[in-house]
Amino acid sequence: MALTPRVVIVHRRTEYDELVARHGTRQQAAYYLRSRGRDLGEVLAPHEAVGRALREVGTAVPVEWRRGNVERGDLDRFLFAPDDLVVAVGQDGLVANVAKYLDGQPVIGINPDPARNPGVLVPHAAGGAAALLQAAARGGVDCEERVMVTATADDGRSLTALNEIYFGSPTHQSARYRLESPVTERQSSSGVLVGTGTGATGWCRSAWLERRSGLDLPGPTERRLTWFVREAWPSPATGATSTEGVLTPGTPLTLTCETDGLVAFGDGVESDRLTLSWGQRLTVDLAARSLRLVRP
Repeated sequence: MALTPRVVIVHRRTEYDELVARHGTRQQAAYYLRSRGRDLGEVLAPHEAVGRALREVGTAVPVEWRRGNVERGDLDRFLFAPDDLVVAVGQDGLVANVAKYLDGQPVIGINPDPARNPGVLVPHAAGGAAALLQAAARGGVDCEERVMVTATADDGRSLTALNEIYFGSPTHQSARYRLESPVTERQSSSGVLVGTGTGATGWCRSAWLERRSGLDLPGPTERRLTWFVREAWPSPATGATSTEGVLTPGTPLTLTCETDGLVAFGDGVESDRLTLSWGQRLTVDLAARSLRLVRP
């Protein structure tokens, strides 16, 4: 007997949730906000919008289907099944948070608050969840295959990201390393960013704009990456000539540590990182898997 579909609803705690957890009661949270010139309504409105969206999505799941719920902070401990239907309810960043734990499962991004969220990765309204889930269960949805980036250390550890991977010092101060792509150069910089087309609207774009780069940033489904060295420092021992480039299939970026304690992390989540010691090598390349984002 075939199993019924399982819908996994992903969400994150709102600012209101975090304030009440920190201060104990709603009244104490309101007092804390007033002391800083803010009003409880500022955080209560988006909290209630998320709550409404979660209830509407929950109601849209047929009663005979299986379901799971996971908060963003528990994603690294949650086991996704290959045939799950994933629904992310929240801001665009939530989709990036869940993407690295998936392998081909379709993701429906629900925007609970269009007035505050751009909705690039969460383009759907909660009211459309029922129809989208039925279509996804039949395999009748159109998915955008968003390219991802992966970093692999020479000891086999790896991480994958939707937007970008940062390599450098955890304090963002000077890091010493050897860069190969394909030109080899010893560098001292505040880190290296390697981004996808999705990430080309965020951190990588700021680096691209700051240096007035002539590189053509990739689109979200293009199988190429761009990389930028941040604040490379020229010295008798280090260079600053190879500071940006494009990666295509078969042309990875290799970074060899010449400082202990360098790190690599994805999508700005510094707590989920690889820590590398002197002499270790990190290879950054296009990921074999992609994010299957359900189109509007």
